[in-house]
Amino acid sequence: MAIHTQESLSGFIASEPLLTETAKGDARFFARIGKEHFRREDDGSFTRTETTYHHLVMFGRSAEHAHANFAQGDNFVAEGYTRPVNYERNGQAIEGEEFVAKKIGHDAARTRYEVDRTPRNGVGRDAAAYDPTQRAATAAHAPVSM
Repeated sequence: MAIHTQESLSGFIASEPLLTETAKGDARFFARIGKEHFRREDDGSFTRTETTYHHLVMFGRSAEHAHANFAQGDNFVAEGYTRPVNYERNGQAIEGEEFVAKKIGHDAARTRYEVDRTPRNGVGRDAAAYDPTQRAATAAHAPVSM
């Protein structure tokens, strides 16, 4: 079975995140994000180069969760895809791109945090059936194919 992959993006939230609604009434998360870039030198060290800035959006319940959990300056890792965008600003047509995140989390390499493994009660989920030790035991004995 093939592993389905998507684009990923890591960076930091550069602007105050906004939660708005789409024309259809769905939640829309928007933030300007910064992406730091580095150049590897011949001696193995890294030199920081120019930071670039981009748009990141999310939709639906994921957008609401992101807005509740992310603030300006937070480091993140996101999964999704890049898409072209065209809009008008001050009477000028702007062409660019934005990253549409389907999933987002804090960057574990750059963020101190605690994990709350208390089961969440949600629509379509049987919280009582979730046992992280059982999942780990099952995964340890699962066959792996390449």
